[in-house]
Amino acid sequence: MSRIAVLITDGFEDVEYTKPAGAFADAGHTLVHVGLQAGETVRGKRSEASVRIDRAADAAAVDEFDALFIPGGYSPDRLRAHPEPVRFAQQFLESGKPVFAICHAPQLFITAQALRGRRVTGWRSIVQDIKNAGAEFVDAEVVVDRNLVSSRNPGDIPAFIDAALEMLETSGVRMETAEARSR
Repeated sequence: MSRIAVLITDGFEDVEYTKPAGAFADAGHTLVHVGLQAGETVRGKRSEASVRIDRAADAAAVDEFDALFIPGGYSPDRLRAHPEPVRFAQQFLESGKPVFAICHAPQLFITAQALRGRRVTGWRSIVQDIKNAGAEFVDAEVVVDRNLVSSRNPGDIPAFIDAALEMLETSGVRMETAEARSR
């Protein structure tokens, strides 16, 4: 199955991480948590979830993964203050591989100046930022534009998960198994 990079740091919206991450894992996908520093533990803004960072963004490469998932909350805003996560997100979006962004996640692509000409949705406080970045804001529970799946808020999670899993299934992007890599 797919290896999904989860770009995350402190202040993520707990349910925007836990529900999609659980659905991805239940479908057999592997999650690799990418953040600012490998080994650190980051916590959700509601303190309902914590995540151990597996890889630092400056040590992660797009070709190691099949998809990228960015939960919302305060995490994307904190990540975009650092060049490495912005670079990683931008390179992923440009790679054509699936990218799943919910709530405030488009902030990373806004900072990367990577949304021009895209259709995207996000949390209501970043609507004007999305438009200023040259994207078309669409007020819908899920928007699929080429390799980018975006949603607005926790209420959109079921549609977000369905669209993300469908893209993983139909994208044809699969990493070789760990066994084959070790040969």
